[in-house]
Amino acid sequence: MKNRVVITGMGVVAPNGHGLHDFEQALREGRSGIRFFPRLEELKFSCQIGGMPENFDEIRTRYFDHEKLMSLNDNIGYMSVSAVDAWRDAGFAFSDDNNGQVDWETGAILGCGIGGMDTIAERVVPMVNEGKTRRMGSRIVEQVMNSGTSARVGGLLALGNQVTSNSAACSTGTEAIVDAMWRIRTGLAKRMLAGGSEGASPYIWAGFDSMRVIARKFNDQPERGSRPMSASANGFVPGAGAGVLVLEDLETALNRGARIYAEILGGYVNCGGQRNGGSMTAPNPEGVQRCIRGALADADTAPDEIDAINGHLTATFADPSEIRNWSQALKRDPQDFPYVNSTKSMIGHCLGAAGAIESVAVVLQLHGGFLHPSINCEDVHPEIEAYGDKIPHTVMEFPELKIIAKSCFGFGDVNSCLVFKKWEG
Repeated sequence: MKNRVVITGMGVVAPNGHGLHDFEQALREGRSGIRFFPRLEELKFSCQIGGMPENFDEIRTRYFDHEKLMSLNDNIGYMSVSAVDAWRDAGFAFSDDNNGQVDWETGAILGCGIGGMDTIAERVVPMVNEGKTRRMGSRIVEQVMNSGTSARVGGLLALGNQVTSNSAACSTGTEAIVDAMWRIRTGLAKRMLAGGSEGASPYIWAGFDSMRVIARKFNDQPERGSRPMSASANGFVPGAGAGVLVLEDLETALNRGARIYAEILGGYVNCGGQRNGGSMTAPNPEGVQRCIRGALADADTAPDEIDAINGHLTATFADPSEIRNWSQALKRDPQDFPYVNSTKSMIGHCLGAAGAIESVAVVLQLHGGFLHPSINCEDVHPEIEAYGDKIPHTVMEFPELKIIAKSCFGFGDVNSCLVFKKWEG
């Protein structure tokens, strides 16, 4: 018998809001966090807009002392603030005091897609090239190692169970949640923090700009730049931030009287093998459909029970294909299709943080009984025009909302899918 897994806490640092209240308000309002960045113009980027959490330097000083701040670049900082918020939201105290106690029943799987590229580009490479390696200090390694995100949180919260960082491109955040779910299901942990983060840096975004896969036609209208499912979309808008969910064994949560947001019914991860249309940058349709069906099977959920889909939907050529894959996997035609929205329309594509931030959005919608709008797709792509009635363009109050499926697909033809259910006691 597998243990049931519920969500008892969440934290988010997003381009359009820090904290659950601000983030939910932004979702309901359809408020974009996409802005113009003069630095990208100076560097001659084609895309000069992006999604970056605002006022973060001030925010993090409310959480950590000077010594800890010295080892927090944006990637690790976003994650650390989100993790502390999630921990407190789940009903636990956070203290900087080192009392020697370790929480052996709680762990963390907290990943990132690219990691501390800003630290490497701005400090490591110049100092090495100038022969100043002795001046780099002792904190460089923890900021550039891919496991720096989970390692920092593990120390902040004194976690004694599995503490690790995964990396699966744009699928990182949802994959972390799937892996954490399984650890609790099998009884190896009572509680896990799960999520993803990504820093904001031109050094992270430059490669995508050179590939010409990010939006370049809306530099003078930033809030209109991220256009998933739109006929006038011309690439994704890069973003940054972090999202963390506290997953908990149901019995443990009930015994301590925890507030429960939602239950994770199931999840699935696979790869399309970069064959049959799949490549490093494009998904194999069969792999996507197998992932969706695998998640439903694991969740013991019928296709017609899905009320809504929070898609990957990046504002690239892949959007129509993603909708078709969902339709075929669920065997639901346009008239019977679930509602579908894209959180990226408001925050851009936060890379390794995308699935985690968007999963927080999913749980907020379930808990609050609403669907947030997918903005900037008033001109629905002609290939999916038949599904247009299923895309909310303004906030949709939906008190009977029960089940949302969340998907992410990433470079390397990797796929992940989760099925969330509203908690009703």
